[in-house]
Amino acid sequence: MRKRVIKEGIRADGRKPTEVRPIWTEIDVLPCAHGASTFTRGQTQALAVVTLGSVDDKQMIDDMTGVSFKRFLLHYNFPSYSVGECKPPRGPGRREIGHGALAERAITPVMPAIEEFPYTIRSVVEILESNGSSSMATVCSTSMALMDAGVTIKAPVAGIAMGLISDDDGNLEVLTDIQGIEDHVGDMDFKVAGTSEGITALQMDIKIEGITREVLARALDQAKTARLHILNKMAESISEPRKEMKPHTPRITSIKLPQDKIREVIGSGGKVIRGIVEASGAKVDIDDEGICFVMSENAESANKALSMINAIIREFKEGEIITGKVIKVIEHGAIVELAPGRDGMVHISELEHRRVATVDEVLKEGDEVTVKVLEVDKERGRVRLSRKALIERPEGAPPPREGRPERTERTERTERSDRPERGTDEGDGRQRRRRPRPPRAD
Repeated sequence: MRKRVIKEGIRADGRKPTEVRPIWTEIDVLPCAHGASTFTRGQTQALAVVTLGSVDDKQMIDDMTGVSFKRFLLHYNFPSYSVGECKPPRGPGRREIGHGALAERAITPVMPAIEEFPYTIRSVVEILESNGSSSMATVCSTSMALMDAGVTIKAPVAGIAMGLISDDDGNLEVLTDIQGIEDHVGDMDFKVAGTSEGITALQMDIKIEGITREVLARALDQAKTARLHILNKMAESISEPRKEMKPHTPRITSIKLPQDKIREVIGSGGKVIRGIVEASGAKVDIDDEGICFVMSENAESANKALSMINAIIREFKEGEIITGKVIKVIEHGAIVELAPGRDGMVHISELEHRRVATVDEVLKEGDEVTVKVLEVDKERGRVRLSRKALIERPEGAPPPREGRPERTERTERTERSDRPERGTDEGDGRQRRRRPRPPRAD
């Protein structure tokens, strides 16, 4: 086979050295998955299934370098039936882990930032049939499945495996899209993955002492031609991410919280954020940078949670009219909840235009009341409210109490020298007598 490739330029399956095997692609092959695709090249076929989860589902990695988190996961499975064998299923080995890591590295550069796409993304690839370069088929199928799920990747990614056949006389041939026998008896397995604009991942296995710069350049040039060809074939099924995600995909939205409002959204012991989750049915997570993620199965619960969060972080302004719930009645007023974790007080004098003896005459705990913001004390976090400001003044009602008049400056005190001395009748005409002191005891 090696001699035939070098002398005649014909490979084991009759292809030319630069020829790619027939390619067939399909998306949406699993209707209940968030994203799915099948990529077939010759006798190699990969099925990719993409699942979208919340940010809380990201993987924690605790290794020698410290603790880190990963929100894009790619798992590669190579069952025995893909190569015509019958073995009991076992956990992934070094080969499976390595192939999955290579494919994950090839896709990672085009993944969107968390602010743009606030999901944890997992792609599970099942190799249904294998005859060479299943890892590069994994790259292609995952790229298509991500777009099928609506993940806003920057560009599609494809991969190709390059081979090499050489002899002792210096003759050689670079092969495009090698299959199993060419990998087994060949001199090189050079995997190249990337977009139409450049390379995102490389891996090379060689069985000879080394290759020259010219051979490497030739292999990269053939790989680019093949990669563009594969991308065009992939584009026949899908060329860009879906504009709308599938109906059964969970909806996740994000909002940036001001640093001084994070504690208010969480509440004491998480009381406020638990209340938002219970009332809306959505899942709410806040990361260390103050980005709040809201996840739900439908848009209604997500919008309800977002409206509750926006009500907490909003800044109340004087003159604003708000409807709230009375959460507590005290002797001199009522405490009104304006938003979860945010409240203000209506003084008893601001309930009605008439004189109110007790707060219970007008408001009781649990009542809904519409009030007007009179004053906002940002330093103390207090909001002063009024109910009577929104009620029309009845006829015969007493006019509003005037504000306290400004205090005038006191007149200067007379000097002590001008005051009459004590014990004299100067000034008021009365004799002032001093009480004699008792004798000091020896």
